[in-house]
Amino acid sequence: MTGKAYQSTRPLRQLPSRKSLGQCVFDNLKQAIIRGDIPSGERLVESAIANALDISRTPVREAIHKLEREGFLKKMPRGGLTVIGLTREDIEETFGIRSVLESYAARLAAIKHREKDLIPLEKKVDEYQKFLSMGKLDSLPKINTEFHDLLYTLSRSPKLVKMINALRDQIFRFRQIILKDENMAEVSHRDHRQMLAAIRQRDAGGVEKLVRAHILRGQEAVLKVFDRQRKGSLP
Repeated sequence: MTGKAYQSTRPLRQLPSRKSLGQCVFDNLKQAIIRGDIPSGERLVESAIANALDISRTPVREAIHKLEREGFLKKMPRGGLTVIGLTREDIEETFGIRSVLESYAARLAAIKHREKDLIPLEKKVDEYQKFLSMGKLDSLPKINTEFHDLLYTLSRSPKLVKMINALRDQIFRFRQIILKDENMAEVSHRDHRQMLAAIRQRDAGGVEKLVRAHILRGQEAVLKVFDRQRKGSLP
């Protein structure tokens, strides 16, 4: 499979001026891949990207090589690079690691939080409900991420939060898949309310179990989509 060449300018956003040009291109392309604007199997062509952004090929080449090193792109047998799709092993490994790290962070949050720390979490739950009620599912992954960020910060463990954030890009890709389904979006909202209640009660064991179940439920949803798409791509 050679994949089609990436030509569209739609996923690319205007480049800011404070970072190096190569870093700007890297961030731009990486976010487009994470958002799914540049899908798996799409071939990236230096000249096409450079022309779309009206820049030289050197910063584009720098960005593409960095994306390859970070595992977003792979070299094709006949030259060029293509966006790497997720495998079942990728999904299971990422969710397995998340279930350990994030459930432990939630446990610590239940133990270490102060009463006022829960106010931002409550506001985020209400914001999620607002957009869910309006049917604006595209807004939910960002709000969901912000909820989890706030929750795990309450662990007061910078090392643990750093480990969780190392999976941030992959996690966001999965959240977009999960929250496209309105039923799963409702289930996620219910889970968040239960997590918040358990933390408020300082039920460390309870919130740990809730988060683990929440994450593994997400894994099941992503794997269903993965298997369905894989069957659809078979001859």
